[in-house]
Amino acid sequence: MYAFNAARLREVAAEHGDANPLAMAKSTGISVSSAYRIHSGETQPDLISALRISDAYGHEVRYFMDRVDADAPVGATA
Repeated sequence: MYAFNAARLREVAAEHGDANPLAMAKSTGISVSSAYRIHSGETQPDLISALRISDAYGHEVRYFMDRVDADAPVGATA
């Protein structure tokens, strides 16, 4: 099982000058509310949002993913 790594997203977004979810939403084209939830790790992005994030920041989707234990709560990484 895999989970989107919000800490890695925040790091990459900051490297691109997107220090907050609003800036990330503008750069990626995802909704502001989704950007806030994904940025905080509250929720996992859907496939389209993950692809938009990957395209905007020049990384493959897999770069933002971590393998996790199937019983781990959403947002937890190995």
